[in-house]
Amino acid sequence: MNKMKKEFANPWPIGPPGLDLISLGLVDVEKLPKQRQAAETTLLRLKKEAIEALPEDLKAAALVPDLTPFPVNRFMATLTPPIEGYIEKVNEAAKKSSAKEKLR
Repeated sequence: MNKMKKEFANPWPIGPPGLDLISLGLVDVEKLPKQRQAAETTLLRLKKEAIEALPEDLKAAALVPDLTPFPVNRFMATLTPPIEGYIEKVNEAAKKSSAKEKLR
């Protein structure tokens, strides 16, 4: 059995254990490899179309893979901008509550 077939022999759960889409019967295990292949094919086709839509000078840059690792201290994306001084206020409140605990 080749590597690809071994990989799809036991399908990955899609969702939390016990509530994954396979256990709930929402995804047919037999169709899963074909669905995954179709999704990957679509993504590759859309990527090629997006690169073709770029101007020539940007197209050349888009074809060069970016293999630089993510920074270790990279911040997580958020829906709202960070509140200035929020962490300091949380730390201050934690110190105050821990001081009250010690007095008891």
